[in-house]
Amino acid sequence: MPRKKTSATADHGLVVEYNNASGKVSFWQKDDNHSLADSRGISTADYIHAMYGFLRQAGSRHVLMIGCGGGTLATMLRRVGVRVTMVDIDGRSFEIASTYFHLPADVECHIADGEAFLKKTGDKYDAVVLDAYCDNEIPRHMRSRRFFNLVKSRLKLRGVVLLNLIVRDDDDGTPDRIARMMQRTWRQVRLLDAVGHEGRNAVAVAGAVKNLKRPRLLMRPKCCAKSLARDLRTLDFRPVRA
Repeated sequence: MPRKKTSATADHGLVVEYNNASGKVSFWQKDDNHSLADSRGISTADYIHAMYGFLRQAGSRHVLMIGCGGGTLATMLRRVGVRVTMVDIDGRSFEIASTYFHLPADVECHIADGEAFLKKTGDKYDAVVLDAYCDNEIPRHMRSRRFFNLVKSRLKLRGVVLLNLIVRDDDDGTPDRIARMMQRTWRQVRLLDAVGHEGRNAVAVAGAVKNLKRPRLLMRPKCCAKSLARDLRTLDFRPVRA
């Protein structure tokens, strides 16, 4: 059995676990996993690499991320020179991302509700990444047509929006329901999914996404690279179901 070194905060069940054998770092809140990464902060989660690949394909230079977790996507984007602004309602996420997941100091971090930040900012972004969850659900106000219209108003002309979706199983209609809501704001909405896998992550993409191709592994972590590449190959675009 590999030895594990665990650090935990004193409240709210926040736990960061380090595996001495593999070098993998994981961030948990109660039973919810927020991030998995190698010792450099490079994610070992397939959906993070899928979003990273989409952002690289889109040529995004300034990305707004709503929801921090361990900040692994931001860390990866900064390694290739992409400017990142990040918003999270819980400032402890930024501390954990910086301390354990190598979040660069030049990532602009704001402690705020995502909708409130969008209403206040006058900036426009090449891409907006939505990865905000509370008890394994996207907050209700962040999956409405009003919210998606607000997101669109903060995108540049050829901008894209990426939304992480937690999917229980193939009978879970949540991804399609949210994608249909997004279709009321954007003409082009696509779903990247791995049909047949329980407890998986799917990614909804909208905006200038017609030419996006299935993502492949572009930034290899120190551990789990082979299995990660294999997991990425199971992801494919599928139609949005009525």
